[in-house]
Amino acid sequence: MNPESKLPPYPMEQVLAAPFPERVRLVCRSWAAQVAPNQPVVMALYWTKYLFVYVGGWAAFCAFNTGYPGFTSPVEWAFSAAAFQKMIVWSIFYELLGLGCSWGPLNARFKPMTGGFRYFLRPGTTKLPLFPGVPIIGNPLRNWLDVALYSANQLFLLRVLVAPELTPELLMPAFVLLPLLGVLDKTLFLAARAEHYYVVLVCFVVAGADVLWISGSKMVWCFIWFWAATSKLNSHFPSVIMFMMNNGPFFPKFLKKRLFRSYLDDLRPSRLAGFIAHIGTAIEYMIPVLLLLSPNATTTTLFLCLMASFHTFIALNNPNGMPIEWNILMIYGAIFLFGVHPEASVLALGQAPWLLAFLVVSLVGVPLLGNFFPSRVSFLLSMRYYAGNWAYNIWLFRKGGSLEKLDRLKKSAGTMAEQLAQLGLDEETANLANTMVMASRFMHFEGRPLLEMLPKAVNDIENYEWIEGEVFGGSIIGWNFGDGHLNGKLLLDAIQPQCQFEEGEVRLLSIESQPLFKPTMEWKIYDAATGLIEEGTTDLKRMRDQQPWPTGEFAEALRP
Repeated sequence: MNPESKLPPYPMEQVLAAPFPERVRLVCRSWAAQVAPNQPVVMALYWTKYLFVYVGGWAAFCAFNTGYPGFTSPVEWAFSAAAFQKMIVWSIFYELLGLGCSWGPLNARFKPMTGGFRYFLRPGTTKLPLFPGVPIIGNPLRNWLDVALYSANQLFLLRVLVAPELTPELLMPAFVLLPLLGVLDKTLFLAARAEHYYVVLVCFVVAGADVLWISGSKMVWCFIWFWAATSKLNSHFPSVIMFMMNNGPFFPKFLKKRLFRSYLDDLRPSRLAGFIAHIGTAIEYMIPVLLLLSPNATTTTLFLCLMASFHTFIALNNPNGMPIEWNILMIYGAIFLFGVHPEASVLALGQAPWLLAFLVVSLVGVPLLGNFFPSRVSFLLSMRYYAGNWAYNIWLFRKGGSLEKLDRLKKSAGTMAEQLAQLGLDEETANLANTMVMASRFMHFEGRPLLEMLPKAVNDIENYEWIEGEVFGGSIIGWNFGDGHLNGKLLLDAIQPQCQFEEGEVRLLSIESQPLFKPTMEWKIYDAATGLIEEGTTDLKRMRDQQPWPTGEFAEALRP
């Protein structure tokens, strides 16, 4: 322990007792110093899940395929058409179970570690319908119809997984049910990774046995890379690189300090972080072009190695949300689509105008709208992965009883502090863990609007409990993966009739992501009882010289 407490690790009591601006500074410095990195046992747990549950589960279902040559001949069975199709179906089934990107302690799920099916099968739990208030389909509480349709979809997917051959007829129930589930609860449609897995599923159904489903799937992969790269054309991505690689267990520790402009004093992204960000964006743009234009098998193999290295690099650096299964699928799918089936051309989709029209809308129209008007489209449907530019929310609960009103809800789990208490942590340690979560928000450049918003939201921040929207959403709606639209005003409207918060008890800070090529981020502040109390716009240009924590006028404004 540092006796002067000027450098991390800081005494627990010092962090918790510090005034808010100083507390944020200590939290950010602790994160930069990696005082409490991910424990090896936690990482072992996750990689066991990836390899044995996700990959192993898919391999087990492939054993049902016609002509299965045996597990010891993986080249023959793993890259068959049926194996690829089952990987997509298995990924939908797996994510809707809650075993994927929303699972476990690295997503603030400690006890229980799984939301998903444990929550979606319970009538009376909170959901987010596409048309709130509409009879039958617009109720914010899950009913037996919701449970029945979710169960039916999972059972139909399971039937596909154990079938010897996949046919459009077998896939048709999921083709119909997944959008219907999205109408009843937007959470389920996004949890099924509709922008990716469902679009490919549509290719299977519409193209049938025709090789055109391979061409359509290639188009999906290419546009995922294209939009993911395009969404990084902003000032946010260098902070993602800084944050992610500082958390990476395999990134050299001596280089981690160079991710910051001046280690522990200036925690903005360094030139090194910016350089890596630019290189990553360029590679992501290059991958689809190189694979589509590859002249022969040798160059295709080289380009696939580049692609695999790119996704492996992301996976090994523990990205927010831990979407490792998705990265595994991107690697496997690219090898199957471009390596095993170079003959399937995306130009052939002209033979299927209806499928091509669907793909253009899904892969061009929706992401284009979502990048320029992000408030209207989920960041997932917009394909804005890893960009560091997401809608997010902060919930402020007044101390002295407001959090207890959440017990009126049928929740997926308790608050993060409550879950940690169930694991045996004392109250002070649990509060410190909850406080450390602030680093994720403040150290990303998208956190700067909070510096302007906080003084406008409450008179004295010390009177309120800080709950990150991602963590809160995960405990209330059973799933979370970076989509702030799911844990903001829509969620507040869904739970307020049940909780009946009084004026001043709960303040919701909602920040929308930055539109492509626009220099501002819009934000709104709501009171749970009275609604919108203030809205504004933050000019990110003036925030480039600002440290992640409140300083100067921002710190002064937070004084009670």
